[in-house]
Amino acid sequence: LLGSLQATRALMVAAILLGLVAVFVAVTGMKCMKCMEDDQVKKMWMAVFGGVIFIIAGLAALVATSWYGNRVARAFYDPFTPVNTRFEFGSALFIGWAAASLAMLGGAFLCCSCPRRETSYPPTRGYPKNAPSTGKDYV
Repeated sequence: LLGSLQATRALMVAAILLGLVAVFVAVTGMKCMKCMEDDQVKKMWMAVFGGVIFIIAGLAALVATSWYGNRVARAFYDPFTPVNTRFEFGSALFIGWAAASLAMLGGAFLCCSCPRRETSYPPTRGYPKNAPSTGKDYV
């Protein structure tokens, strides 16, 4: 096989393996899991770390599918390619692009669960509450 085809296969395998690792890491950081229950900040950081791995896996899948899509497009518009050997974008490319987009979107959502830092601002005071109305306030 061509080197570019082998590289796209390797990138897709890497994306699948990274996605599997990201699932296990992100599940560990979910609030509903009993694992790491004593430290909620570390638990949130595990979810964020899983999100980062999801984004990397999505980028690997996006690069692989786009690289192969570029190869298909160049071969289709090449005037020296015989007409009977030309091929077009198939459903596998569209599924690859959709999967890469969803993996990166899910990773971004997981990264949004980043723990907040403690601030040294004084606590805000609310407005004083009025006494309840007796209903005779209106004229």
